[in-house]
Formats: sequence, C-alpha cells, structure tokens
Amino acid sequence: MKRTCALIAAAVLVAGCGGGQTATTEPGDGGSPGKVTLEWWHLSTSDPLKTIWETRAKEFQAANPHVTVKMTVLENEAYKSKLTTLTQSGKAPHVFATWGGGVLKQQIDAGLVKDISADVASELGTFTTAALAAYQFDGKTYALPTDIGMVGFWYNKKHFEKAGVTEPPKTWSGFLDTVKKLKTAGITPIALAGKEKWPGHYYWAYLSMRIAGLQAMHQAGVDHDFTKPEFIEAGRQLKALVDLQPFQRGFLGAGYSTPDGQSASVSNGKAAMELMGQWAPAVQNDSGKGLGKDLGFFPFPEVEGGKGVITEAFGGGGGMAVGADAPKEALDLVKFLTNTENHTKTVEAGGVLPVLKGEESAVKDENLKIVADSLANATGFQLYLDQAYPPAVGSEVNDSVAELIAGAKTPEQAAQDITEVAKSESE
Repeated sequence: MKRTCALIAAAVLVAGCGGGQTATTEPGDGGSPGKVTLEWWHLSTSDPLKTIWETRAKEFQAANPHVTVKMTVLENEAYKSKLTTLTQSGKAPHVFATWGGGVLKQQIDAGLVKDISADVASELGTFTTAALAAYQFDGKTYALPTDIGMVGFWYNKKHFEKAGVTEPPKTWSGFLDTVKKLKTAGITPIALAGKEKWPGHYYWAYLSMRIAGLQAMHQAGVDHDFTKPEFIEAGRQLKALVDLQPFQRGFLGAGYSTPDGQSASVSNGKAAMELMGQWAPAVQNDSGKGLGKDLGFFPFPEVEGGKGVITEAFGGGGGMAVGADAPKEALDLVKFLTNTENHTKTVEAGGVLPVLKGEESAVKDENLKIVADSLANATGFQLYLDQAYPPAVGSEVNDSVAELIAGAKTPEQAAQDITEVAKSESE
C-alpha cells in the first residue's frame, strides 16, 4: 500500500487531473531533444514518500531540462477509480503506480502497458526476486518495484499494557481474547475504515490464508471457487470477531486517512490497533499525533488447526509502470526512481522498504525493521486479493466482505457472490 478528486494533492509543478496518455512535445533546437511533458500518477499522499517523490521529480527535471513532470496524486480508492476509468477508455498515464498482479495483467492484455524487459535487462539483477514477482508475466517485465511490504497489526503498547496483555497474540483465539481484554479495560480494540472497504478485506484474506493455506488461495484464482469449506470458515471467524463489536463507533462510515478515520483513531489513542500495511506509521503521523515509541507491530496470528502458518505474509508493494505510448523519458524516470543511490535514500528516509539487494541495512525505523525481517523470513507470500485477482473479482471481494462485516451477508452468501463474479469473469 494504499491508499475523490477532493483528496488530490498538488505536487511538483501542476497536479494533473486529466489523462496522461499523450505526451506533450515540442521540437528541439538542432541536436537538443524536444520538450516533453510527462504525466506521472501515484497514490503517495502522505509523507515522507509524498515529499520524496516531489524531490525526485525536481531532480529528474534538473538533469533533463527538456522534461516537465506533472503529477496526479490520489488517495487509494480515488486512484483505483480514476485509473480504471482512464484505462477503460483505452489510455494510460505515461508513468503510473501499480500493485501488479491481475489488475496489471488486464492492462497489459489491453495493450496499455509497455514491455520494458529489454530496456531494464541490465538493472533486473539488482532487484530481489520477491519484489519483482508481481510485475512479471510469461518471462517479461512490465514495471519496476519501488516498495514491498506486508499487512499486519499496528498496536498501541500502552493500551495493551493497561488491558493486561503482556505480549502480542500468536493465535486467533488469543487474538479474540486480546480484543475482549481491551474492551473490558474500556479501550476500543480495533479501528476500521468501513467506508473504504479495502481495509476490511484484509481480515477475510488473512483468515482464508491461515485456514485454507496459500495453495488454496492460488487455486481459487484458477478454479474460481470460493465456496469451499475453508473460505466459508474464514467468513465465520471474521463474523465471530465482528460479533465482539471490536471497532470504533461509526466505523462503517469511517475513512482511512481522514482526520477522524482509521489511522487517526490509532494515532490519537482512540483505538488500540489496526490491520494495515507497512505505510501505517507514516499515515498515522500524517493524520494524527503519532504514537512514537508506543507503536508496535505483530503479524496476523495463526488459526488453530488451519493449514497456513504465521510466517506466510499477505501484502504487496508498489511499482511504477510505463504506458504503452509513453515517450522514452517515462522509462528514464522510472529507472531514476529505482537506481541504487536514489532508492536507498528513500529507504533510509522511511518512505519504502528494500526492493534492491543489499538495502536491508538502510531501514532505520524499528517497526519497519520488524516488517522487513518478517518479509525476509517469510515462507510464502500472497498479493492483496483486490490486486491478485481480476479487477471485478477484487471489487466483489471488497464489497462482499464489507457487507459481511456490516451484517448484510452471511459467510456463505459472501463466498457464493465472490465465486459467481469470478466464474463470470473467467468465461
């Protein structure tokens, strides 16, 4: 990770709100290159990464005086919606953030993304295999990674201490006990951005992984069947959590990064924890007071009797893809962002986690070190479901899980509805 045109953040020169499918160019003078305007879309609305990308754009312009970079910076859901609208019209920005997986594959199949394999052949060896995986299909590369991470629980150590929780839970039953202890202590256990849906899907996805196992998650993407007992049981376990009423008041209408949303609720001490990606500390600091040394992290617990294990991670990273009709300067920008010097600076600043070999020592934040170590020792990895599967399937996962959390669907109904969409997409 993630992450309304009302939330567009102005960046660098002009924040472009339109499509970036056609490069603006002017003839050069003699042997000099013509002027080029690049449209760059991304969703880093919080610091430090928002400012880092602004700085990189200015540096790139300084090194390439004929290039002007125009950014469109959108919050997670607004970004997905606007990019989908643009790509459905048969266009794509020159450079745009991608999570890879099924969504990127669909854009590739539509002829909207440049195959950059030959152009980055000499650079590919500097990236870790895990970081590249989501952007490679049939031996070809369609984006370069800028970040990788995992979803886990970010928690307030003081709240846990007050509730008598001496260490983070490692099992699902232990997690439910932790929720009960927090409630008994008068502390809201969990903050959730119910309005935005995607944060809620993390719970069902992780429970499915822990109960059914990673292979079953991958197989569901092949046979398009989410009605198997393990997936229904994941829904039941999520309902068991919901029945404890663990979320903040008004969570169904809450946003993620808004001043009164999920992130701020944890940051300002109004809730004990949130299930979120590696960007959580930065967004917490941006949306609220920040917890400083009182912030901790632990991986999603194991479910007793399940086929999955606690060392299997769920998450993803971020990459930068190049539109099929983009000028060569677009790929130059992507290479500039991901070269060793620039990317390592970004890691040191706490903006992203390592995607290049040997960058691990650049991670300074203690909690991000835990995430980085967890990823380094992960025995398996599952991409976000709303990115791993085709867009319509991912959207249905988010919608059905949101309705399950809201009490509008049963675990069986949610599994059936996801399956129906998955099968119709495969036909």
